[in-house]
Amino acid sequence: MLAKHERRRCFGETVRALVTGFEPFGGDGVNPSLEAVRGLPPVVGDISVTVSELPTEFDRSRRLLRDAIAAVRPDIVLCVGLAGGRCELSLERVAINIDDARIPDNAGRQPIDRPIVAEGPAAYFATLPIKAAAAALRQAGLPAAVSNSAGTFVCNHVFYGLMHEAATGRHRFRGGFLHLPYLPSQAARLAGSPSLALDAVIRGIEIILQVGAARADDLTVSEGTLA
Repeated sequence: MLAKHERRRCFGETVRALVTGFEPFGGDGVNPSLEAVRGLPPVVGDISVTVSELPTEFDRSRRLLRDAIAAVRPDIVLCVGLAGGRCELSLERVAINIDDARIPDNAGRQPIDRPIVAEGPAAYFATLPIKAAAAALRQAGLPAAVSNSAGTFVCNHVFYGLMHEAATGRHRFRGGFLHLPYLPSQAARLAGSPSLALDAVIRGIEIILQVGAARADDLTVSEGTLA
């Protein structure tokens, strides 16, 4: 990690972070992303943390995310969502410019093969140091990996919108997306599904924020996958 005086060159004395989670969807009564961000303390080290809830809706989620960014003016934005069936904290590398919903969102909309931003680039990459964050998570005893697909549902929609705002909006920040496994209470109803305890998820988010505030660069190590 960089020394504190080096961090200040990038972000100033106090780093402002915005962390978002999604409301429950798909008939479930809980979403671990929302539970986790609600459990974050207001200050992590020298990082001031603001949390925001996003609807699991294509149309409203990006608009409310932009409103939150305008209000907080963060240095770092980490959006968090559920990827049921995954067994680790998944730091997403790339957001693609497509909505292709397997199920309807919470407003009943199910876009298929629709660009998120008309005439926008095909993809954006995360600008947080995701490889360094994954390494720090594993060092802390938490399962973690870099993922190369954020899907094509509302999570990818928000991730793409986040990075489009970072690239084109008036306020500049570094951004990324984290996918979570089920909570144990959810996995108990789904035989064989992996899960991760809420306190471990919260600690993982804190580590990602700390690494994001401490590093202007990323590690050059392999996090590629075969599939």
